[in-house]
Amino acid sequence: MLLPSITVLLGLGLALAILVIWSIKRHRDPHLRIACDAPMADLLPSLAGATHGTALEGNAVAILEDAAFFDAMLDAVAAAERSVHFETFLWKDGAVGRRLAEALAERARSGVTTRVLVDAEGGKAMGEATRRRLAEAGCRFATYHPKTLRHIGVLNERDHRKIVVLDGRTAFVGGHCIVDAWSGDAGPEAQVRDISLRLRGPIVHAVQSAFSENWTEVTGELFVGEDTWPGLEPAGDVTIHVARVKPEGSAPAVKILHHLAICCARRSIRIQNPYFLPEPAAIEALGRAVARGVDVQVMVPSAEASDMPIVQHAAHRNFARMLARGIRIHEYRKSLLHQKVMTVDGVWTALGSSNFDDRSFEINDEIQLGLMDADLARRFEAIFERDLDHCNELDLESWRARGLGHRLKDRFLYLFNELL
Repeated sequence: MLLPSITVLLGLGLALAILVIWSIKRHRDPHLRIACDAPMADLLPSLAGATHGTALEGNAVAILEDAAFFDAMLDAVAAAERSVHFETFLWKDGAVGRRLAEALAERARSGVTTRVLVDAEGGKAMGEATRRRLAEAGCRFATYHPKTLRHIGVLNERDHRKIVVLDGRTAFVGGHCIVDAWSGDAGPEAQVRDISLRLRGPIVHAVQSAFSENWTEVTGELFVGEDTWPGLEPAGDVTIHVARVKPEGSAPAVKILHHLAICCARRSIRIQNPYFLPEPAAIEALGRAVARGVDVQVMVPSAEASDMPIVQHAAHRNFARMLARGIRIHEYRKSLLHQKVMTVDGVWTALGSSNFDDRSFEINDEIQLGLMDADLARRFEAIFERDLDHCNELDLESWRARGLGHRLKDRFLYLFNELL
């Protein structure tokens, strides 16, 4: 009789532990119905405040597409005089990784404090030679949530941010990974479309705060002083805020940012995202936006062009529902479309590391910028229009007629949508 009793007690203990973990992690999702007739251009304080940020004026922004990002970023690293802070999710051994490692090592050997943070899962293929080169040069190198017993409770939480901060004065934020396919030099079949931004002005401190958050979590090290937090003067005329925090008991800031912008749109929404799996409530919010006259268009890579076709098939499960509500969907067929860009009403843009799915919104550490600038929004809309040349637009009748095998695959893979 003793063994069954122990089994029951162990089962109850396990159930209680699961309940406690669920209770700690749970939060109430925001209701996506907002009574607001104010134009988007007047809502920046609301967007920033609701996402635990502050709108900062006086910033300069440069748009860096595809391989141009690496040239600009490596030039900025080479020019750093006091500090280099580098954080990324995906780093694979290759020509790009070796160029970057040498640039970081050279700065460290020159006496520049160089901190490098790489997600342990995303960086597992960066190569021991690269790690050794960084360490021998004096770089302070750390990995985020390695597979150890100490991290067993957070192994599913990954650092998906892509951040570079130089001397506390220049920052880069976007979607670029340290992989040859992003460089434009790995052959036409491996090309990746992506966008990152170079930033100067007061927003750099807000970006560096995101780096500091994860660096301190992993290493315990704090950094202060002029080498990393210099006084910053206005450098341009763009107003920006940062969404990054995941408060206990409340929805993460990047999720609120995207959903709030959908609810506030009055004229247009353009979304480019490689992994687009909105929750049912977000689909309904997009549908209501169409009903009030908003032109909603979404661009995703085709399953054939994606590096994660299982994610695209999971997303397919809801395409008919979206198309029926008037949401236009374009599949980019030329290559992996990896940029994470959303423009609203031709005046506001969100750009950063976040995908439009539960993993980015609920689990990963992400960083997303909100930029209020009509000129930038128009430039991103022009990029969207240009990319349409390599897209097929889906239509509801043809989509509903896709084969049974395709539909069954979509439905099966959608069962795992929160983990993809």
